[in-house]
Amino acid sequence: MKIGFIGTGSMGRTLVEAFIRAQTFRPSEIVVSNRTQSKADQLAAKYPGMRAAQGNIELVREVACFFICVKPGEFRTVLEEIENSVQPEQLAFSITSPVMLEDLENWLPCKVAKIIPSVTNQILCGTSLYIPGSRMNEQEQNWLHQLLATISTPLKTDEQHTRIASDLASCAPAFLAKILEQMVEAAVKKTGIPRETAVPLVNQMALGVGKLLTEGGYTLETLQQRVAVPGGITAEGLRLLDRELSPAFEKLFHITHDKYADDVEKVKKSLRRD
Repeated sequence: MKIGFIGTGSMGRTLVEAFIRAQTFRPSEIVVSNRTQSKADQLAAKYPGMRAAQGNIELVREVACFFICVKPGEFRTVLEEIENSVQPEQLAFSITSPVMLEDLENWLPCKVAKIIPSVTNQILCGTSLYIPGSRMNEQEQNWLHQLLATISTPLKTDEQHTRIASDLASCAPAFLAKILEQMVEAAVKKTGIPRETAVPLVNQMALGVGKLLTEGGYTLETLQQRVAVPGGITAEGLRLLDRELSPAFEKLFHITHDKYADDVEKVKKSLRRD
């Protein structure tokens, strides 16, 4: 079975390399294409056997399923190009969250699904979200689940929860990295601790917390209780964070949801047939 990837930017490349790392597909089973041909050629050259198609139509005609990994503004161009080449038995997976399944099914005659990967999939970790379209039967949905399970922990979700689920699974690595970065910068500013000392401390702490939550039997609540001694320094810090962090995250989700709603409206307008 051959699989295709239209778009070899940041996330498209992450998926390709994750599937190879997990040995889900051999390079010879992967076909890639990109608006800039040289980028597809470079990726294929890195993995002997992988083929860089000379365009999206050529890719679609060669594979059983394919991922569309392009920005919202490029989506209509891709759909216009491939719609007459796609066959009903094929599977098409969009990783572009503002593109609605209804619009995908209006443009393509095949079975479709929306997938929200995470940068953590690069190391075969984290969650990948998937939302099957109406044409996918149970067997095909199970196949998709098993496919994503080779690089992540898959979670089937509803399209109405796409934004908040994406915030928690896909955007959160960047949000968490920003929080940890600011923790480091505040420590350096307050105490003068060298940054090259503070960064490894925080990185290793984050790694340990992840393992405690996934392997150590802790929940978010019990981990706080385990570390914080009543009346102690940690407990005092947690009280401050309770006051300050909750409003910040409410504002954060307000911003991401507003941006998502705006993107959905723009994409729906761009995909409207004349």
